[in-house]
Amino acid sequence: MNTTDMHIPSNKVRDIERYFHSELSGMYPEGEIGMFVAMLFEEYLGWSRAQLLLHREETINQSDLLKFHWAVEDLKKHRPIQHIIGHTDFCDCKITVSEDVLIPRPETEEIVLSIIEKVPRQARILDLCTGSGCIAIALAAMRPQAEVFGADISEKALALAAKNARENGAAVTFAQCDLLKEEPQLPYPLFDLIISNPPYVKESERTEMEPNVLDYEPAIALFVPDEEPLRFYRAIARYAATHLSENGLLVLEINENLGSETCALLHEQGFDTQLQKDFRDKDRSIVATKKSC
Repeated sequence: MNTTDMHIPSNKVRDIERYFHSELSGMYPEGEIGMFVAMLFEEYLGWSRAQLLLHREETINQSDLLKFHWAVEDLKKHRPIQHIIGHTDFCDCKITVSEDVLIPRPETEEIVLSIIEKVPRQARILDLCTGSGCIAIALAAMRPQAEVFGADISEKALALAAKNARENGAAVTFAQCDLLKEEPQLPYPLFDLIISNPPYVKESERTEMEPNVLDYEPAIALFVPDEEPLRFYRAIARYAATHLSENGLLVLEINENLGSETCALLHEQGFDTQLQKDFRDKDRSIVATKKSC
């Protein structure tokens, strides 16, 4: 395949940028297309954003040009940019992602950063529904003296989480369990922090979701039945009621439309709750503590 076949006028950086915008305009906002270009130049050529701006008249070789072409083709199919480059950043950790795990979101990162100062340096931490392991790994990186555990039902997710922990030098122990049927088998009965981003999207909300999520991220990590949307929160609350230390925290990412219902469920299980909004001013998380006697 040559540049003519790809409709790219030349191997110059400026023409590659124009190609991205001409091919993807209308599918993505212009600013997001620019972000794609910057991320791919960094991944394929090791260029910073400053280098990209300063070297727009330079040319790249045919092999690298093909990579950019196939990236555009993938983006046309709504494949997430994180899947194209193979990883994403989360709390200064490099997290490998695949179709077996959710791509870490900025909202989740915000939750972790908002509670880290409340976590003791030698805490025992449990991340339920760990997926890629991003939450557990970030907490282990920020609290290196802590003992951190992650649990998930998916063997493939746990394998990727373990790989991410190794590559980030994070000491995290992972365990497999079906949270709806069993408790995770862990060496400690009590934890100072139990945190989770469980499945919470109702099946009826599928129509509101973008193809890059529906087609490329695991349904098992996203959806819950309309008739039982809080099933995971109920299981987590029951577990936390007996496995959270006296001054421990339960931190949950939630469905923005089910904040009051989730708080009510936690109250029934003996927790005081604080509903937190995210940077988009949507209900996004709950920080819960055991009710004082």
